Amino acid sequence: MAHPFRTLEVSDPRFSNEGVHYITVKTPNLQGRGDISVFLPRKISCPLPLVILLHGVYGSHWAWTMKAGVHQTAQRLIDENRIKPIALAMPSDGLFGDGSGYLPHSGHNFEKWILDDVPAAVEAAFPSIEFDPDAYFIAGLSMGGYGAMRLGARFPQRFRGFAGHSSITELEQMSQFVEESVSDYAQNEPRDASVLAQLVKNKNFLPPFRFDCGLQDSLLDANRALHEKLLEHHIPHEYQEFPGGHEWDYWEKYIEKTLLFFDHFR
Repeated sequence: MAHPFRTLEVSDPRFSNEGVHYITVKTPNLQGRGDISVFLPRKISCPLPLVILLHGVYGSHWAWTMKAGVHQTAQRLIDENRIKPIALAMPSDGLFGDGSGYLPHSGHNFEKWILDDVPAAVEAAFPSIEFDPDAYFIAGLSMGGYGAMRLGARFPQRFRGFAGHSSITELEQMSQFVEESVSDYAQNEPRDASVLAQLVKNKNFLPPFRFDCGLQDSLLDANRALHEKLLEHHIPHEYQEFPGGHEWDYWEKYIEKTLLFFDHFR
């Protein structure tokens, strides 16, 4: 199968553990290689929806599986007939500094890496599986929540739904987590980096979306503020708060809410 990458390496399925596979591709968008973890359920019904899960600062493609066990959560929900079969694609963010923000900057297009390369790499790596091009979803945690919410709002035609957990909601909040200067992430048009601005700009075209935050999370006020602004602009959404902080125990538990939410819109 033809693909747009100079090189594409795929792990041998004989050594897959609990349905998790690995992909490495070389792409001009990263000026080098990028890694993707992929979960495929035990029983596949085609066409198969694809959920892209974005990690937070300091992490990489393995974080969602090896720190939250999301593949086990997805398989359990499928086995319990609570969701229909789905695939999960979990890319690295491009490995810039403490985190790329999933934005184009510094000579790399971390945005196109997620939007274009990740789906193309998954489709190329598993040519025997038919993925549903009209059933792509995106979600993330912290910086990944920012990436998922921003990309879902900025490119609403690309996704059937999107979600964020404990999300950074404005670029300036990256300074709470990264060593790099926020100016490194600046966009030519500041509104392009704003989750709220993109949600308002495309309010008439948005797919269903949800976000949540822990009651002990340092980003709680920011998430509450985004919720209030969305109410002011009459933008339909789901927002919830749960006990917990900015921590993996929280994300491991509440990713289930997003997978169940996405299943309603397949």
